[in-house]
Amino acid sequence: MASAAPTLTRTETDSLGSMEIPVDAYWGIHTARADANFPITKRPISVYPDLVVGLAMVKQASARANREIGVLDAERADLIDRAAQRVIDGEFHEQFTVGVIQGGAGTSTNMNANEVITNIALELAGREKGDYAFLSPIDHTNRSQSTNDVYPTAVKIGLSLTLRSLLEELDLLRLSFLGKSREFHDVLKVGRTQLQDAVPMTLGQEFNGFATTLGYDHTRLTENASLMFEINMGATAIGTGITTHRGYAPAVLKHLREITGLDLRTAGDLVEATSDTGSFMSFSSTLKRNAMKLSKICNDLRLLSSGPQAGLGEINLPAMQAGSSIMPGKVNPVIPEVVNQVAFAVAGADMTVTMAAEAGQLQLNAFEPVIAHSIFQSITWMRQAMWTLRVNCVDGITANRDRLGAMVGASVGVITALTPFIGYAAAAALAKTALLTNRNVADLVVEAGLMSRDEVVKQLSPARLSGLETVTAAIPVVAPEDLIEI
Repeated sequence: MASAAPTLTRTETDSLGSMEIPVDAYWGIHTARADANFPITKRPISVYPDLVVGLAMVKQASARANREIGVLDAERADLIDRAAQRVIDGEFHEQFTVGVIQGGAGTSTNMNANEVITNIALELAGREKGDYAFLSPIDHTNRSQSTNDVYPTAVKIGLSLTLRSLLEELDLLRLSFLGKSREFHDVLKVGRTQLQDAVPMTLGQEFNGFATTLGYDHTRLTENASLMFEINMGATAIGTGITTHRGYAPAVLKHLREITGLDLRTAGDLVEATSDTGSFMSFSSTLKRNAMKLSKICNDLRLLSSGPQAGLGEINLPAMQAGSSIMPGKVNPVIPEVVNQVAFAVAGADMTVTMAAEAGQLQLNAFEPVIAHSIFQSITWMRQAMWTLRVNCVDGITANRDRLGAMVGASVGVITALTPFIGYAAAAALAKTALLTNRNVADLVVEAGLMSRDEVVKQLSPARLSGLETVTAAIPVVAPEDLIEI
């Protein structure tokens, strides 16, 4: 049996010694050590493409700023700039291999970016990968920077980019519920409080409520996105700006704003901004709010569709797959169920962010990698959950109109709409009779001689029952003993 061909390598050296690196790898020794040290999640940072793009944008802006202030020559700055652009355009993402959870406050991620962009730049210059004497990952690509300003800034940029797609999907889901509210605008149903029959409403009103609350979440998320716009580039290690030219911070901000299109601003206190992770905590909390409200909507969809025979059975969810390996014909609400589970995960991720934010010490929070991973995962999962809820569930929901109509007709709750005309006492007496005899409320009112059939039909119209038309009238007091015996 022929032996495998030997892997071609290059030798790279750091302060701990030397290692052999695959000759075709764009990453280098720092990334290799991180890959060996953090085999935790088996998920590389490349699973979050916008984080990789954020890193490349920071490196590109830094190269331009360093050239502008004269601390990096034009040739090297241009090479780094061009290499970073290729990563921004989606190339070489598979070379970002370090695990999303890592020690070192993100140093491994920053070095992974430095090495990949440097080796791309070396190839652009017609040189071999690893020719760091000509272009160094640290002395040139990382010039004027520290992990402690690069990493949080890249995370904030990446989250801002990722949030755009979440907001787009959230609005599409809102519009889907809004479309159903219009489709069901005339479908009367019994409203419920504390799972007990209350007063009538329309199914359209119920779905409009879903659309409205998602619209509020869209607004809150958009507002909280601005928390990501405050960055600490120029802070370097702890916020004092050591090793950095005084012109770097304003220059890199200018270029980052141009590259990202985001309304970024430099923090007023770079020492505070380097150690504080409050903005991540607030942003994560808003994501949790959205997740919990979406989960509540899914709870309602599961309740409203329960049955189909022995449950509420007011709406039908699209049948997506067989629901049981033992019960023929059973179909489960699998789409709302998976969204519920995503919401639970988002709540857990928010707790992780909270604990990591609290655990920071002195001038740096070492746990920003788990903060970043938790929020990126929440946004990614929420976006996909919203998509499947819209496409595989909400768009295909239908109403059981006949069942809903029968339930409204038999509900004593409708008598609430007649209290302005027959009085509370009479309404209460008739409600008791309806419950005992299982009679239709409208029939009882007419038979009691309190209102004509036409009057009852008018007052029990969908518009009146759902509150779309308000009714004000003098209330004649009708005592229970004055009712015509039925």
